Amino acid sequence: MKISTLNKSIAVILFLISQIGFSQKKDENIGTEVVNVVKPYSATISDAFKVKETPSLDDDDNSKKEEIQYNIFSFPVASTFTPAKGKAAGVDKPKKEKLYNNYATLGFGNYARIVGELFITEQLSRSDYVGGMLRHHSSQGGIEEVILDDKFYNTSLDVTYGSQQRNFNWTADLGYQHQVYNWYGIDQNYFNRDEVFYNEIDPSHTYHNFYLGGKIGMEDSFFTGASLKFNRFWDNFGSAENRFLIKPSFEFDIMEVAVKTNVIVDYVSGSFERNYFDLNEIKYGFTNFGLNPSISLTQDDWAFDIGVSLFYSADLENSDSKFFIYPNITASYKLVGDLMIFYAGADGNLQQNSYREFTNENPFLSPTLWVAPTSRPYDIFAGLKGKLAGNISYNVRGSFMQENDKALFRNNAFPLALDPALPTDVEPYAFGNSFDVVYDDVKTVSFFGEVKADLSKNISAGINGTFRSLSAKNQDEVWNLPSITFGANVDANITEKWYAGLNLFFVGERKDQVIIPDFSTFTTVTLDSYFDVNAHVGYKYNERLTLFLRGNNLFNQSYERWMNFPAQQIQVVLGANYKFDF
Repeated sequence: MKISTLNKSIAVILFLISQIGFSQKKDENIGTEVVNVVKPYSATISDAFKVKETPSLDDDDNSKKEEIQYNIFSFPVASTFTPAKGKAAGVDKPKKEKLYNNYATLGFGNYARIVGELFITEQLSRSDYVGGMLRHHSSQGGIEEVILDDKFYNTSLDVTYGSQQRNFNWTADLGYQHQVYNWYGIDQNYFNRDEVFYNEIDPSHTYHNFYLGGKIGMEDSFFTGASLKFNRFWDNFGSAENRFLIKPSFEFDIMEVAVKTNVIVDYVSGSFERNYFDLNEIKYGFTNFGLNPSISLTQDDWAFDIGVSLFYSADLENSDSKFFIYPNITASYKLVGDLMIFYAGADGNLQQNSYREFTNENPFLSPTLWVAPTSRPYDIFAGLKGKLAGNISYNVRGSFMQENDKALFRNNAFPLALDPALPTDVEPYAFGNSFDVVYDDVKTVSFFGEVKADLSKNISAGINGTFRSLSAKNQDEVWNLPSITFGANVDANITEKWYAGLNLFFVGERKDQVIIPDFSTFTTVTLDSYFDVNAHVGYKYNERLTLFLRGNNLFNQSYERWMNFPAQQIQVVLGANYKFDF
């Protein structure tokens, strides 16, 4: 079968070869044929037509111009061009005032008045410094209608050492204060005595205060800082008081909200040698522990500060304790940017009272007090504040406040010198010429308004006023607190060398008590309101030396800030201030 197929293939191939060879031999003589050759077309000028320069367009749509958009692809190109530095227009620059690290002030006035200050600071290194301040203010008295010695004396020395490091800073403080005041407020209508009787009374009351304290501030830490202070206060009648106050602060995040927390530990204890009416010793002591967490939130034009104050107060002498919770909430809304801001809130606190703080407010207290803290459950307030015309700021506010065990100063109206049961050596504060502290629950509705203005580059002014409606729970009156107070001030740089200022204030009527002539009952009296005007003028002799003249009570009023204690009338002080460096 295979052989047969191969033979057939060979036969086919041989047949094709033979046909090719035969065909080549047959076509060797191809014969003749006629071929016509045609010349290509060559155009002449006469055959062409001229193309019109402005073709006519029959289609109206073709006459519309197409809108062409151009796109520029910008890319930076290196340039070595350096613009020439411009020169500022000629402006008269004020001479830069040289700053000095130290200064001394000394002045003298009528009533044998002496005022003085000495401030010194020294930079020990790039981070450490030390400073000190010495102050003195005294007068030998001389009020005409006063029969007892009315001089006063106040001297203090403060020293500070501080350090500013990269992540924290701290200061250490040390100080001492010496004060002398006199119980000169005797109502002579009760004592039909000669001058010898009054000359035997030594109304001098001396205060001493020593303190030691410090502060520390931290950066990038949940512990943001702390302050602590220890006070030792005593007088020349055997009274003594110790107070220790520490306030650490912390800040940490909870769910991306910053929580600030202040911790308060406030301890006070003291004693008085006797009571006003007997010889029993008075002792007091309180320790207040407080915690004040708060958060701050902002949303568009709203701002909120939300917190609470928790206090635990322990009465150490009576083995009693109380727990207090106070709101600390404030909200504000920008009605018209910074031009008008509405704010409202509720606040409360536990205030630790002390003998030293009482004497700073009223130096004519008898050393026979009971000292206790004051609780302010709430102070609900609302107001508007903002700016007008960019250089005038204002603030109006109304509030309703409740204070429990509020400390009120009331005259020791009963003169122990008239009690025949007492010994002849009566204390110098027992002639109805001193004040006691009484406590009561007081409600206050108040309205406050204030406007401050920078009238020009060289003139600034301000005015403020407060109206209060006060009511006491148990006392007949809210003793020695005015219903109306008003104040205003103007400060001006008259020329490059001269400056001046004016300060005035008004205090409304107050209530106090006296004993009627038969010495059986007490009656309420009204202290007159008073208006006081103070002014000063200064001359800068050079960059170091400045001369000044001050005047107080320029209306020459003999008003009584406290009952039977008339103030000095017109007071004038002439002095100088000198700046220097070591």
